[in-house]
Amino acid sequence: MNPGIPYDPSMIEIDSISDEQVKTTASELICSRVDKLKGKDEVKWLAKAVTCIDLTTLAGDDTETNVEQLCRKALNPIPREVLEKLNLEDSIRCGAICVYPSRVQDAYAVIQAENSDLPIASVAAGFPHGQTTLRTKVVEIEDAVAAGATEIDIVISRRHVLKHDWIALYDELKELRKACGKAHMKTILAVGELSNFTEVYQASMIAMMAGSDFIKTSTGKEAVNATLPVGLVMCEAIKEYEKKTGFKVGLKPAGGLRTCQDAINWMTLVKEKLGDEWLNPTLFRIGASGLLTDIEKLLCQLALG
Repeated sequence: MNPGIPYDPSMIEIDSISDEQVKTTASELICSRVDKLKGKDEVKWLAKAVTCIDLTTLAGDDTETNVEQLCRKALNPIPREVLEKLNLEDSIRCGAICVYPSRVQDAYAVIQAENSDLPIASVAAGFPHGQTTLRTKVVEIEDAVAAGATEIDIVISRRHVLKHDWIALYDELKELRKACGKAHMKTILAVGELSNFTEVYQASMIAMMAGSDFIKTSTGKEAVNATLPVGLVMCEAIKEYEKKTGFKVGLKPAGGLRTCQDAINWMTLVKEKLGDEWLNPTLFRIGASGLLTDIEKLLCQLALG
């Protein structure tokens, strides 16, 4: 876990980041690398992508039944016949399941019945808008942890970033980190509602200083969610934080990742900017509900024709 560090304003003192330069760099990096992952490597990378998926349901009509189905799918995401045909490990499972706090208990019951240690993630802290009181956010987190959540995906108060009130953001996140207890905290920046890449970098750094174990792009509910240029900026922040503190923080893109190509693009970005060490579920997750379907479809085609 990332213990965080005392608030250090020098960590967010950077020159304005050029939007155009970031977009160009991200595009060039992906275009120059991604073609290397076709053929046999594509199968291995897609199998690895499955192990990094936080299989998610965040719908108003979620019930015990569809949460149970989600858990069972996360535990056995690819048919055994397909795994055997492609010479893949038969123990592949998703990185976690992600649900609302009120559904954590349902997920916990299924995971326990299966005698599994599959992580249970819960969104919290006024998800998706963050427009609740700090007291409410803390109670929501504590309730989710008490129900069995081992990871908490909290959402920041965007107003602190937009006002550049970095101390207020840091202090709030420290309180939420405390409420998480032993559960990992994944901090959602809601990048589509921030003004520019500079703010994305600064919010990333504040979140890590406050003890976030992951920084996450989006709730999936914004008009703009995970994009590769944003991912590049967040990777740079993660790399700089490790350089200055020695602590590794994970990355979780979420929102709009639906295809095999999306998964490979993000994994390419992470590999090139952070290194192979990040390409595992302890440091890289993909928040998605439909991505697994596309990966499963392609692997079935490759295995069975």
